Amino acid sequence: MELLFLGTGAGMPAKSRNVSSIALKLLEERRSVWLFDCGEATQHQILHTSIKPRKIEKIFITHMHGDHVYGLPGLLGSRSFQGGEDELTIYGPKGIRAFIETSLNVTATRLTYPLAIIEIEEGVIFEDDQFTVTAKPVIHGVPAFGYRVQEKDMPGALKADLLKEMKIPPGPIYQKIKQGEEVTLEDGRVINGRDFLDEPKKGRVVAFSGDTRVCSNVKELAVDADVLVHEATFAKGDDKLAHDYFHSTTEQAAKTAKEAGAKKLILTHISARYQGEASLQMLLTEAEDIFPNSMTAFDFLEIDVHRS
Repeated sequence: MELLFLGTGAGMPAKSRNVSSIALKLLEERRSVWLFDCGEATQHQILHTSIKPRKIEKIFITHMHGDHVYGLPGLLGSRSFQGGEDELTIYGPKGIRAFIETSLNVTATRLTYPLAIIEIEEGVIFEDDQFTVTAKPVIHGVPAFGYRVQEKDMPGALKADLLKEMKIPPGPIYQKIKQGEEVTLEDGRVINGRDFLDEPKKGRVVAFSGDTRVCSNVKELAVDADVLVHEATFAKGDDKLAHDYFHSTTEQAAKTAKEAGAKKLILTHISARYQGEASLQMLLTEAEDIFPNSMTAFDFLEIDVHRS
């Protein structure tokens, strides 16, 4: 599981930062990529990475502001030209369906793959045997959501050496034991598969704030998260600006991470008013003073999400 930041700026593109889009690469887990937001020129950013558009399985939109959705029509159309055949599902607030369908219809864009569009409400919006995705409303100028991606716990490794010591040879029976089943051996012995497994591997959690003022729902989404990706449009002390424009400061993001018990904080959605190394270091220091394990994202930053 890896995070790849395709765009980390706020509002409009800048020379050093494109607008919002983050890829969650799940290539080992499910051979696919999930996008969180798709601002203008996201497909151009993808060209500078190893991501293949046909591998994009899901797109989660936080809200309908242009710097988070203008890249969708182009990416959807190009995915057809680039061999996309598998279904793509887009999740987002009310309005996302009209935006996409209108864009595709008026440009006579025909897709070569099934497209599902789900207008979400608060709660679990996706779940399978690997992941659960939960959405909660946040505080922005338009209806907006934050997301929590939770990987399900994985069974512990099989204690094969112990089984061999007990004269239980490898074979189909090992699969039943690995599933934690109670198994009767050929010699009549009954064993509990759970006794031959290491502790389960804890699933990883990544939380995304989207654009928001300070918000208790973001803290709930980020509880014990391995990574919290939080917008930090403004610097410490610009609380009034952040409030007026429905955004957050570095200090507010750091406090949210600390109160949620997150393990790592990544600041993104940085205003273009902060240019140069000195300004960016200032933003980082403001967060680190409250939450030491912080970092400021930049375009094409890639982060492994390690298991705890």
